[in-house]
Amino acid sequence: MSDTFKFHDLESAPEASKELLSRLFAESGRNGFYAVLSESPETLKAYTQLHSLFMNTSFTDEERTVIWQTINVEQECTFCVPAHTAMAKHMKIDDKVSNALRDETPLPTAKLEALRSFTLEVVRTRGNASKAIIADFLKSGYTHQNILEVVLGLSQKIISNYINHLAETPMEEKYSQFSWTKS
Repeated sequence: MSDTFKFHDLESAPEASKELLSRLFAESGRNGFYAVLSESPETLKAYTQLHSLFMNTSFTDEERTVIWQTINVEQECTFCVPAHTAMAKHMKIDDKVSNALRDETPLPTAKLEALRSFTLEVVRTRGNASKAIIADFLKSGYTHQNILEVVLGLSQKIISNYINHLAETPMEEKYSQFSWTKS
């Protein structure tokens, strides 16, 4: 048995993944992450459902980008950081925000910085965030609902970051202009 993951296409994917994989490829073009993920129909479905749920949270596109990229950078996902940089461009997120996230430099507003700090605390402490960080997050204008929604975003990113690491998903040509490595 090979330790290399298979990058499925619509013919080789498990039957239970084909319909969803076809839709995802139609929406975003052939994508190595989805090609790997389709090996497990349940994981493919879980990831896409988590993404859909996270897109419907109370966060703005800019705030979702802060959460995603904070996690991607912390987890050193060289596939996800470029992919989410492209997504941020598509969502018209200010390059100052994207660059600050990629470079781990201060964000343009205190509220976004509080979101990044809280997200990092949740990741680094595996959910055991300090009372001080939680208080700072809430004082910045966020809510307990937002705390739960950060965990939802983290749930999505654990799937993509970990699988891209395990599968060594190669950089997509469409994201290559945004390639990234941790400084």
